[in-house]
Amino acid sequence: MSPDTQQWTPIHGQPYRPAAYRPEQMPSTQSLARAAELRTRMDERRTVRHFFPDPVPEQVVRDAVACAATAPSGAHQQPWTFVLVKDPEVRRQIRAAAEQEEQLSYDGRLGEEWLAALRPIGTDAVKTHLTDAPALIVVFQQRYWLGEDGTKHKHYYVDESVGIAVGMLLSALHLSGLAALIHTPSPMRFLSQVLDRPENEKAFAVIPVGYPSPDCEVPDLVRKSLDQVMIEV
Repeated sequence: MSPDTQQWTPIHGQPYRPAAYRPEQMPSTQSLARAAELRTRMDERRTVRHFFPDPVPEQVVRDAVACAATAPSGAHQQPWTFVLVKDPEVRRQIRAAAEQEEQLSYDGRLGEEWLAALRPIGTDAVKTHLTDAPALIVVFQQRYWLGEDGTKHKHYYVDESVGIAVGMLLSALHLSGLAALIHTPSPMRFLSQVLDRPENEKAFAVIPVGYPSPDCEVPDLVRKSLDQVMIEV
């Protein structure tokens, strides 16, 4: 049975059932080469705000979402929903609502300290990427799930679980040749309304996906070095 035909059902309350896990050990030379290649390729990843409107292969996006859905989660409850938005009218509605919230934020709701942090990035309230990109992935976190009898069951470590999944999604998209960015308009309640999501889901991020435009520019930024982010003990 392929992964796409397997149907997950809640395992809440079921006894522990171990399964053998015996992956083949990769030779160290191959592991070193693959890690170096991955480090180089991921260092090329940039957040893109200027997209080419041409469509992208939908299966690439689906496979990237499937990769994201392999992320670890609290109690393996997988508290995420990925909504792929291709309809231009729906993307227009999302942009209009997002820009309305963003304008309020840039007009003072964010506060001067946050605005000062954003200035080197070059962002503003205009979010052309929401309609220029041929697709949006709107990620929702599921705060709880409903049993067959309608009872609510809490999910655990929801923020951490969904955050890891989104990181894996961005990596999968980049390694598949697509560009993306994380957009988090605040507040994001309008996304639940526009996309008609159930009460247990809360919007986490909007991710435009596509190819960079021919005149794409990104901020001239430098990432922290390995020595600045890792301590060995």
